[in-house]
Amino acid sequence: MSSPHEIQAEPYPLAFDPKRIALVIIDMQRDFLELGGFGAMLGNDVSLLRSAIIPCQNLLQAARAAGLFIIHTREGHRPDLSDAPPAKLTRGKGTERIGNIGPMGRILIRGEAGHDIIPDLAPISGEPVLDKPGKGAFYQTDLELLLKNKNISTLIVCGVTTEVCVHTTVREANDRGFECVVPADCTASYFPEFHEVALRMIAAQGGIFGWVSDSNAIIHALQTP
Repeated sequence: MSSPHEIQAEPYPLAFDPKRIALVIIDMQRDFLELGGFGAMLGNDVSLLRSAIIPCQNLLQAARAAGLFIIHTREGHRPDLSDAPPAKLTRGKGTERIGNIGPMGRILIRGEAGHDIIPDLAPISGEPVLDKPGKGAFYQTDLELLLKNKNISTLIVCGVTTEVCVHTTVREANDRGFECVVPADCTASYFPEFHEVALRMIAAQGGIFGWVSDSNAIIHALQTP
């Protein structure tokens, strides 16, 4: 029998305190998930990322109902690009570079249409939105401060892409002492093989970085009295 507050996961069930668990939704932005965004400009199939939207919606609804602390992140930069390292700005070719004009405005620039979170997962009042200049959600943000002030010990980490921003955030969280569970269906990659390997890496060696589960298992755990 599972304990009342336990998420079925790999490599083994994750026990959690319902008062100390938070949902972090990583970079579900128009630039990554919509046609005309940065991801599509780079030649990627955005439908692969969009497969995570409905599972994320379901989990977000359950997290709100359970009263979880919920945080959304967006990757992007100041309009003057003063927070973007040169190595990042030179990535890409031609017009496919951060700061250049795209169909949704300047690519990955705060305040532009493409930088915003997709309407399907729009934050509501009381849900912080963290603008991050790097891949990890802890880098140059106050995420750790917010979590510690809320006495959070466990993170449910969703979003895109699995092997880049989600994985980096989970690694950062692990080094800071947080336990992380990643619902596989609430994450996605432009490269399905990267998605699978990234999830395997998280749960390998007894959960070296955390746990891997799915939205249904987490929703069930959140709804258990």
